[in-house]
Amino acid sequence: MSHAMELIVDGYVKLSGRKALEDLKAHRRHLADELKSINGVLDLSSSIQLLEDEITMIDAGLAKLNTTAAA
Repeated sequence: MSHAMELIVDGYVKLSGRKALEDLKAHRRHLADELKSINGVLDLSSSIQLLEDEITMIDAGLAKLNTTAAA
């Protein structure tokens, strides 16, 4: 899944898709928060970690867009 997310983020960066990246991040954050709220019932730590890793990738893509815009 992380390779797929890398490709998605790279595509949005190439297209200067800041809004799309921000929406993607908000969606992933919402999913992670939902899983955290039910984590006591089931062990969802690996799914939560995957979402957190994807959010980190999205943040890196947003940082690239910020760097490009500043240049």
